[in-house]
Amino acid sequence: MKEIEKSYRQTIGKKIKLARTRNNYTQELLAEKLQLSTRYISQLERGISFGSATTLVNLCNALDIDTDFLFQELVNTNYPEQDKTLDEAFFNNYLQLNLHHRKLINSFVLDMLKSQAIDKES
Repeated sequence: MKEIEKSYRQTIGKKIKLARTRNNYTQELLAEKLQLSTRYISQLERGISFGSATTLVNLCNALDIDTDFLFQELVNTNYPEQDKTLDEAFFNNYLQLNLHHRKLINSFVLDMLKSQAIDKES
């Protein structure tokens, strides 16, 4: 395996582990939810294995994360103004919110973006 592939897998694995722990799931509980082995979850988190598209989608659903969280730092979007760093403290706090409060945060962010666009027009 090439070093870049190993690095990608390790980065994604760390994020899977972060999301799992933020949801207060053990590897055993996550494995049970996904009908996978605990050993496989451990391998995913350590970057030894990389899941299929179906496994990644199921992981995101089970952990209530999106694929942007997993791949954000790995995909070059060619938007220099976009901050490529993940603010772990913010995301950790966000993961602890229930769905209702996450929707409120998203609504607030959209309102701020609209306000920012209006400010730029002025």
